[in-house]
Amino acid sequence: MCPAPALPSVEGVDSLLSFRSVSKLYGDGPGAVRALDEVTVVVPRGGFTAVMGPSGSGKSTFMNVAAGLDDVTAGEVLLDGQPLHALDDRARTVLRRTHVGFVFQSFNLVPTLDVRENVLLPFELAGRRLSAEDHAWVEHLLGVLGLADRVTHRPGELSGGQQQRVAIARALAPRPAVVLADEPTGNLDTRSSREVLGLLRTAAREYGQTIVMVSHDPVAASYADRVLVLADGRLVGDHDAMSPQQIAELLIGFEVAREGGAA
Repeated sequence: MCPAPALPSVEGVDSLLSFRSVSKLYGDGPGAVRALDEVTVVVPRGGFTAVMGPSGSGKSTFMNVAAGLDDVTAGEVLLDGQPLHALDDRARTVLRRTHVGFVFQSFNLVPTLDVRENVLLPFELAGRRLSAEDHAWVEHLLGVLGLADRVTHRPGELSGGQQQRVAIARALAPRPAVVLADEPTGNLDTRSSREVLGLLRTAAREYGQTIVMVSHDPVAASYADRVLVLADGRLVGDHDAMSPQQIAELLIGFEVAREGGAA
């Protein structure tokens, strides 16, 4: 697995994830669905990026392509210098284990494992023995996330917010190149959502962790440093941090323009 040539820096930004004219089609012929359409974007290392857009805009496909779960139809995807578009399934699987952490809406914890065992699962799957530094980092995460007194509890004994904190700890524990969060607050109440979003923002700002979050919620996206907007598979917006109201107005504007174009 040879590193790809480095992308030219964008205003001096250290690139972690890069899409170069990426398209993804499902199906063939006139009925093919273009989920991504010539998307070019650079996600900097250490940033918190939200990906937004209406239903069917390509958000989920963007996330799957970024993780190497979907092949691209055209274009190039580079993750931490590695060309995902040029790797086979096995190589992409290995890369995900070492470079990508996941946080899902449904938590995806193993119900038979306790909190600590769930957090250590990525190390087990990668066949990686924990160093003293790894152990200290995991204990730090458990403490910071308020899980130190829950380490022997199983997921069924935790609230939704606690389960999502375990999922965040699991994603951060192996210190991946990027954490991909797919609607991470979709199953949480308002208070738990704010806690989880605050933790993701802290991970980016204090730990230098790169976070890419897909969300339909303007409040959730307002925690990010950058907001990308997709519509009909195209990147139609790239903005610095915005308030929930600004994001909502932006999305409404795209919806109105979309409906007007379809009329």
